[in-house]
Amino acid sequence: MGEMVQKRSLFRATTESTGALSSAPMMAPVEPSARLLPHLNLSLRSKMLLAFSVLILILGIPYIFLAIPILQYQGQYNRIIDNITAANSINGYIKFAIDAEMWDIIAGKEDFYTADQYAILDDVDAKLAIMRETSTSQRGKLKLRVIQNTMNTLRRDVERVGAQISAGATFDENMVLLERIRWVSELVEEGVQDYMLFEVNRTEQQYRALEAGLQQWIYVSVIGMLVAVAFSIAAALRISRSIYLPIKKLHDVTTTIAREDLEPLVTSDNVDEITELGMSFNIMVGKVRELLAAKMQEQENLKKAELRVLQAQINPHFLYNTLDTIIWMVESKRTAQVVDLVRALSRFFRISLSKGEDWITIGEEFEHVSSYLAIQKIRYRDILDYQIDVDETILSATILKLTLQPLVENALYHGIKNKRSGGVIRVRGRAAGTSVHLEVEDNGIGMTPERLAQVRATLLSDETGSSDSGYGLLNVNQRIRLYYGQRYGLQLSSVYGAGTTVSLTIPLRSRPKPVSEES
Repeated sequence: MGEMVQKRSLFRATTESTGALSSAPMMAPVEPSARLLPHLNLSLRSKMLLAFSVLILILGIPYIFLAIPILQYQGQYNRIIDNITAANSINGYIKFAIDAEMWDIIAGKEDFYTADQYAILDDVDAKLAIMRETSTSQRGKLKLRVIQNTMNTLRRDVERVGAQISAGATFDENMVLLERIRWVSELVEEGVQDYMLFEVNRTEQQYRALEAGLQQWIYVSVIGMLVAVAFSIAAALRISRSIYLPIKKLHDVTTTIAREDLEPLVTSDNVDEITELGMSFNIMVGKVRELLAAKMQEQENLKKAELRVLQAQINPHFLYNTLDTIIWMVESKRTAQVVDLVRALSRFFRISLSKGEDWITIGEEFEHVSSYLAIQKIRYRDILDYQIDVDETILSATILKLTLQPLVENALYHGIKNKRSGGVIRVRGRAAGTSVHLEVEDNGIGMTPERLAQVRATLLSDETGSSDSGYGLLNVNQRIRLYYGQRYGLQLSSVYGAGTTVSLTIPLRSRPKPVSEES
């Protein structure tokens, strides 16, 4: 949420600074009828999670509430089946087994104390106990209790037989008890059969309840599926609409901006991710406006600097003085020197104009400087000499036009002329790895430490020079920074009375060949 608040603040600052908020087209809001949750303003992620959660609840809750009773019915059904199985194992077993065992004892075939009559009774009692624990019917438990009481009666009769045999009773007396045992065991089997019939009826009832529950489950499942499908369609339409409309609006705005109209902005009252994207887009548009304004101002400053430099090259005083020199030389019958001077002047202005190109080769720039110095040497032959030293490997590299000549002019007018004696201007150019290092050195009057600090500070502040001393340095420095970047510029060193050195380093860039030459 903190990031959202920051973006909203930036959004407001951007729209207020540009003044475009009042005229910005609003992002079409979603109609209230299309809102599933009109009182909640959720992000896309929250909307999707909420929709999936509701869908899971719609599909899951009926199954949960219907599955519990069905599982209960199934558990009861299984317990009834287990009890019927146990009762069936007792039925047809207790009477046959106990009657046969007691006849063998009374007939003297087996000893009462080593026979299996008690094992048979214990086995039946254990099964009855399990059946009572698992039975879920009070009536069924009552029937099992009756059977257990009959089994207790049967056990007492068996014990009486043992007592009579120990007391030496006659065979007839024991047979009377045997008949009673047969009658009681028959009662046990009848009770077990009655219990089995009762549980079978219960099984049928449980099956019908289970079948009804399954049918109800099917009905509820179909209804839940229909509700889930309807909700899924509504949620899909709602979520897709909340995604499509902002993106469509953002697309329209970007299309408008692509037609060079930076005024439209995206606005919305939502707080989802698309709105964040739109707000970030607004911030980007504001920054693009600022960059365009800065670029336009930069281009305007560049054009002004170029105009000042070009005006300096077409300085009427320089042209008048050169023409006066030509007239003087013609009158003196110095035809050869006149030809050289006119040729140098022609080369000077041809390179200055360069068909409107901003970039020329370093070789052409040095030729331009050579022409300028050749013209000035004729005028200042007593105080001016010059040397040009350039590495041939960089002659084909490109350089910003009118870079060196203003520095040479500055060295002449503010260095050599103020010295009032002979001076030398040296212009050098050499390769320095992937860069080119250029240098203009004079042994003129130089600068005082105060003046040197002042000029250096002006160069660092990128201020525009005036028409007095040092304007060439300042304007060249500004043009270099505008074209090559802020990390480039002039470096200045000077000693008062000894001279000044101006140097600069630029990237080594080759001039591309014309298509005709490449082919």
